[in-house]
Amino acid sequence: MHSNNKKLPNGHVDALFIEDSWRVFRIISEFVEGFEELSQVGDCVSIFGSARTPAGHPEYELARSIAKQLVQNNFNIITGGGPGIMEAANRGAQEGGGLSIGLNIELPHEQKPNPYIDKLVSFRYFFVRKVMFIKYAKAFIALPGGFGTLDEICESLTLIQTNKIGKFPVVFVGSEYWKEFISWLKDKLIPGNKISPEDMLLFKVVDTAEEVLEIIQHFYRIPSK
Repeated sequence: MHSNNKKLPNGHVDALFIEDSWRVFRIISEFVEGFEELSQVGDCVSIFGSARTPAGHPEYELARSIAKQLVQNNFNIITGGGPGIMEAANRGAQEGGGLSIGLNIELPHEQKPNPYIDKLVSFRYFFVRKVMFIKYAKAFIALPGGFGTLDEICESLTLIQTNKIGKFPVVFVGSEYWKEFISWLKDKLIPGNKISPEDMLLFKVVDTAEEVLEIIQHFYRIPSK
């Protein structure tokens, strides 16, 4: 909420102004904690996708396989720490012997961390959490998901497009799921001059764990094992 007046007519400081001031310190403390907790995690890949995908679903098992193959090739895994695709990726990371990281978010309906996390960091603010996803990741992987997945992936593409961060691999997994979204980008945004044709080169669309690994290895010129 916004308050124009720092003092009330009786001379007392506006309670909303005090609340906003303390909120700044809470935000700073979240950044500091995040930086301290994640400063030594090594090369990581952030994996996103629906929290509603159950264990055993093909998309769950694909996320699990992607994470396992990545950690076997010296990448650790970062997820949002919740259920569904996040759980699958953390599970695959542990099965592959890598570091499994969860960046959990406090929600009105509490999101409980999944049981496959080695390092858990909890956040109150989405925007602080998104900084951590980007700062400590060598690549972003998006499996089928909803608003949260789109938010995180599109923010990374925006930052790359505007040269706020350096280019890194952004990969959509599941061509059938993402095809109408990709077509909308091509058919609506480019003709409407909302994005440039070359912006379509900022991401890849694949279907297998092997393709994900190949894209990341090729980008960083890492020899295949």
